[in-house]
Amino acid sequence: MRFRYDDVDDIRALHQRAIAHFGDLVHAVDAGQWQRRTPCAEWTVRDLVGHVTAENLWTVPLLSGATIAEVGDRFEGDVLGDDPVRAWDDAAAAARDAVDQADSLGRTIHLYYGDTPGDAYIREMLADHAVHACDLEHA
Repeated sequence: MRFRYDDVDDIRALHQRAIAHFGDLVHAVDAGQWQRRTPCAEWTVRDLVGHVTAENLWTVPLLSGATIAEVGDRFEGDVLGDDPVRAWDDAAAAARDAVDQADSLGRTIHLYYGDTPGDAYIREMLADHAVHACDLEHA
């Protein structure tokens, strides 16, 4: 099935698929692979998964109207803890739920570079998941 970016339901479906695909890859990482290098030379597999997990954590407050300043440093540092797969699963579920809210695509998201429509922000997040899924697959 092909998805078009100009259809509200398809943006949500694409976001769901991107999160699910990245999640499948996270679940495939075994204990000895978390320190492997990724195509992003400065990141290990754990760093990469942590980055995308943090993006999911940011999704909830940003879609709720919070500004970058209001969120502050809440999601800096190690967001994966002792159980990176569980941390990923929890953050991914929360991001999916936030995106699935009926009015999420019409909200204004307050990003560091200015106010952005919710649908554009969600497109950015699904693209980040897709790009980093390629990085994770290669690692």
